[in-house]
Amino acid sequence: MTNLDEYMNRKAAVLAERHRELVDKPGTGVAELTVKSHVAGITGLRPVTMGQYTVVTDSGPALAGHSLGPSSPEMLLGALASCLTHTYVLQAALHDIQLDHVEVDVSGTLDMADAVNPDNQKTIAIENISYHANVQSTQDSNRLEELDDLVQMGCAVLNTIRHSQEVRKR
Repeated sequence: MTNLDEYMNRKAAVLAERHRELVDKPGTGVAELTVKSHVAGITGLRPVTMGQYTVVTDSGPALAGHSLGPSSPEMLLGALASCLTHTYVLQAALHDIQLDHVEVDVSGTLDMADAVNPDNQKTIAIENISYHANVQSTQDSNRLEELDDLVQMGCAVLNTIRHSQEVRKR
């Protein structure tokens, strides 16, 4: 028995119940997600309210910040790491794949020279995004490859980043 067994069993039961609810009431599974942020006065901190939670984002001293929270680019990569990790667990629970441990690290690069150059003509973006998933399990390699494929299809943040999305200013 691993330290994830109890959680995975509970997760599988909850997902099965949620699936039944959504089959019985089509269209009820669509969630409207809203997030807000503002500049908090003299500090320059940017509290981000997501549902009932608030996370303080900041920049480092090189950008007049105080390093009191992650930067926005770190939040994006953090959201990717969290979503990938959760999707491994979710897909494993849905497909009866035993897991002992899941850990995902994500990295990317951001050219700050372009970001702070008032004459810059380039679009600023995080580039070279990659991730490594450390999945430990007693399952055979075919089942773990199947899990990887399921994660590729089922990770909302991964697929949002991978596939162009139009973001409109309202």
